[in-house]
Amino acid sequence: MAGNSPDAGRSVLSRALAVLGAFTSERPEHTLASIVQATGLSSATAYRLVAELVAWGALERVERGRYRIGIRLWRVGSLAPAARDLRDAALPFLQDLATATGHYVHLVVVDGHHALFVERLPGRIEAKVRSRVGRHMPLHASGPGKVLLAHSPAAFVDEVVGRGLVRLASGTITDRAALTRALADIRTTGYCVSRDEMTDGTSSVAAPVFGPTGEAVAGISVVLGTGTENPQLLAPVVRVTAAAISRALGAPAERFPLSGRNR
Repeated sequence: MAGNSPDAGRSVLSRALAVLGAFTSERPEHTLASIVQATGLSSATAYRLVAELVAWGALERVERGRYRIGIRLWRVGSLAPAARDLRDAALPFLQDLATATGHYVHLVVVDGHHALFVERLPGRIEAKVRSRVGRHMPLHASGPGKVLLAHSPAAFVDEVVGRGLVRLASGTITDRAALTRALADIRTTGYCVSRDEMTDGTSSVAAPVFGPTGEAVAGISVVLGTGTENPQLLAPVVRVTAAAISRALGAPAERFPLSGRNR
């Protein structure tokens, strides 16, 4: 009977969105079988939807019967005005920051309860980085993620903590009290220095970017190898870059004073 079908009661659109939602930064490729497992759809329905999504360009087939997100869906996503305007405003300043420091530069936003990397620029100096454009990472385990948490409502921070502070590297903050102190320090200094928190052997300096309403809309960071140089020395240039992007976005001037102490 139709009521016993795993697809019963679900619209075609909801089924297609379930297929697309199965693809994540942690699982960027799927087989048909793993799509069925992730979505709960029947094999026949999943096969038909995947074929239609491939034909439209939302998915593309790679070797060994695996699928990944297609370029057409990426082009559609890039039209989202908030992300496009932020990236367009930030990119010239991020390029200058990468050139001036010689290190990797990141632009990060909040997506759900995670940090989403929307831009990554390489520097001249190599460093171990786990990031890539479109990848989600825990907010508490990265510099730009922590500066966004520091300027988020307390209720949202509670939600993030409640979901668990997973350890990614030896320096990841996994204690609520320690995270609370770190976020308070970020609000005082205007920046964040992280060491071995997302990746062992890597440090970062991050600062918040504010939008027209005065809310933190992004975090930027410079990533360098731990021990290669003192990351504190990069704090002023990272903060100035974040302030310049904030101005370009029309943020109120009081949201990016540069008088905070650099320790």
